[in-house]
Amino acid sequence: MGSTKVGVLETTFADETEEDLFGEQAVLVGGLMYLIKNGFDVLVENGYPPELAYFEVLHEMKLIVDLVYSSGLTGMLKAVSDTAKYGGITRGNIVIDEGVKKRMEKLLAEIKDGSFAQEWTGNPEQSKKKLEKMMKEIENLEIEKTGKKIRKLAGLEK
Repeated sequence: MGSTKVGVLETTFADETEEDLFGEQAVLVGGLMYLIKNGFDVLVENGYPPELAYFEVLHEMKLIVDLVYSSGLTGMLKAVSDTAKYGGITRGNIVIDEGVKKRMEKLLAEIKDGSFAQEWTGNPEQSKKKLEKMMKEIENLEIEKTGKKIRKLAGLEK
């Protein structure tokens, strides 16, 4: 697994498949998407303008992710303000707590025991319809409507 210019990690097909599915579901796609969505919703529901909420929880996410990617967690923390550092360290685990970890373990178990694969591929026609319905729901979220306007203004989207 990996790029031979950077390095190669020895793995098995099962390990690569299981950790890839887990990473996508719990962190990279599902976890990140719902963390952003819920943060946006909390701000908007508490009276903050959607445009400001979008910038705070989605737009600035790229800046933080780039810092983590290039410098790790410690490097990211060294690059942000002391207030952000303190607040993140003392409050982040209130949102992402042991309950989240336990639910992540449940997702991994469903991947390993095949129940996720059965749900996704057991009835492909039904799964496709379910996915299309969920995609429409995501497309109609307020954060998506707000983001579309902002990305157009920024020249990121036509």
